[in-house]
Amino acid sequence: MSDLSPADFQWLCALVKDQAAIVIDAGKEYLVQARLSPLAASEGCANVGALIGRLRGMRVNGLHRRVVEAMTINETSFFRDWRPFEALRTAVLPELIKSRAAARQLNLWSAACSSGQEACSLAILLREHFPELRSWSVKVLATDFSAEMVERGKSGMYPQLEVNRGLPAPLLLKYFDRHGLDWRVRESVRSLIEFRQANLAGDWPSMPQMDVVFLRNVLIYFDQETKKRILAKVRTVLRPGGLLFLGAAETTFNLDPAWERVALDGTSAYRAL
Repeated sequence: MSDLSPADFQWLCALVKDQAAIVIDAGKEYLVQARLSPLAASEGCANVGALIGRLRGMRVNGLHRRVVEAMTINETSFFRDWRPFEALRTAVLPELIKSRAAARQLNLWSAACSSGQEACSLAILLREHFPELRSWSVKVLATDFSAEMVERGKSGMYPQLEVNRGLPAPLLLKYFDRHGLDWRVRESVRSLIEFRQANLAGDWPSMPQMDVVFLRNVLIYFDQETKKRILAKVRTVLRPGGLLFLGAAETTFNLDPAWERVALDGTSAYRAL
């Protein structure tokens, strides 16, 4: 049972939308309770309601940021929904390698990367199937709103439970080293990835032009206007001929007419017009 008053819940929803542009739907008090109870306990608060009461009496500071980060969605896994990765391997990357041969440069972006499994999956794909790229300048940029998730990604450490989700055993043994009960991504993979903190709904950090953008299962958490702004900004960082991958339930339709859908084997992507 939630100890949040309706006023506290509404205040929290407003804080999260203001700071991260994430919309918390009505009736999600249980989610707030689950996400914030550990933080309330660590802050010496009797319950989540007491934590919100403390926040409401303070100017926005680091604790507010930690609350907002706790409310962000960090669901991820290695090679999550394998179809986009297969499309990259069989069609997208071979074509990009041909078209970028003169510059010998390739940039991929894992936006809202959570703890880094998607970015690691992209880097492993590059290492495993495209040895010709070893002489190229190749970067996988991984960004997330949460500073905690970015630090986790930088560490390259994953528990057994997480590597069991989506990571084939041969790839685990080839690209990870055992560290006690955890596994650490090898330097051959980590060297391709750059982790940064970034708020998709705010000002973006300076970044190179991208050839592939993974923005999967992210737009569903924003309102319509924020989705439109993000898609418009993605167009400014996507190199001509580059592709945007969204989640299976996401689309640019009715949001930004400056994108065209590109059918791929078993999945689809979007190209800026």
